[in-house]
Amino acid sequence: STQIVARVSLHSQTMEVLVDGRPAFAWKVSTGRKGFETPTGAFKPTRMHEMWYSTKYDDAPMPHAVFFSGGYAVHATDAIKRLGRPASHGCVRLHPNDAADFFTLVNTFGPSNTSIVITE
Repeated sequence: STQIVARVSLHSQTMEVLVDGRPAFAWKVSTGRKGFETPTGAFKPTRMHEMWYSTKYDDAPMPHAVFFSGGYAVHATDAIKRLGRPASHGCVRLHPNDAADFFTLVNTFGPSNTSIVITE
């Protein structure tokens, strides 16, 4: 079955998506700002929501959320101007179009065939 690997680099604030080892997408992200670190390691998506509202941060909207560790998710942001540098409370933020594409990919090939790998 097709394997999806999303590689997030905290250093370069990018996410590269590989489909069966071939680069398919490269996107700018915003990860956790100072004091709100994004966890590093290899994760599997745990749950997915087309629309989720943060229970921790004032019902902040998290469209196309792919949760990978506790309350941490890859999701869309409307703070597009901040993509490419740390800005979040620890989540991995994407442009709304990119977040929708990623959500569809994970939905299509399945969370069990998806890895989210976050490195310094």
